[in-house]
Amino acid sequence: MKVTIAGNVKDIKEGTTLAQLVVDEKVENPEYVTVTVNDDFVENHDLANVTLKENDVVEFLYFMGGGSF
Repeated sequence: MKVTIAGNVKDIKEGTTLAQLVVDEKVENPEYVTVTVNDDFVENHDLANVTLKENDVVEFLYFMGGGSF
């Protein structure tokens, strides 16, 4: 089935969970990534419970702190 991952349309196996997708996509620092599906944020503890569907749009987001001195 086709899903859009980080702006690229890809074929993935039916039944793929977000947790498996994080592994398959070799996401760097998965403990710090925030995942959205169709613009909805998914809690990290729910990644194994969310199964992707045809035409879903997945983004991996990293939030960075910053500041000035």
